[in-house]
Amino acid sequence: MATGERQQPISKVTRGSCHCGAVHWEFRGAIPDATICNCTVCRRYGVLWAYEYDGQGIQVEDKTDALTAYVCGSRSLSFNFCRHCGNLVSWRALAPSNNGQTRIAVNLRLAEPADVADIRLQRFDGLHSFEDLSPDARKVADVWF
Repeated sequence: MATGERQQPISKVTRGSCHCGAVHWEFRGAIPDATICNCTVCRRYGVLWAYEYDGQGIQVEDKTDALTAYVCGSRSLSFNFCRHCGNLVSWRALAPSNNGQTRIAVNLRLAEPADVADIRLQRFDGLHSFEDLSPDARKVADVWF
């Protein structure tokens, strides 16, 4: 390393993929929490979401065009499934936010359990108030089964 240069720290990378392996995702950086939501969609899918922006903190790789989208309700986001194995991989905003970035979340249940076990849960009331609920001490490992 040349004098005056700083070595960039290697940030944490968490990876997941659908059951058949057609679609992969990568979350770069520490995942602050995993959202567990009680809305009519999320509770049926049993997902745990990690949020960031598309192409920045989260990359979704779909080389075979396996993702298919389900848009419901307000039509502000799509739920994206692998058309081969049926796994719910992500949700994605259908339009960029005011900052020009597109919000996305990946399903942490598609990661290796040990890689996400210690991430704290954030409860979200998507059914009634559309607000975060009081935190508790649970982590992903506590709801894995």
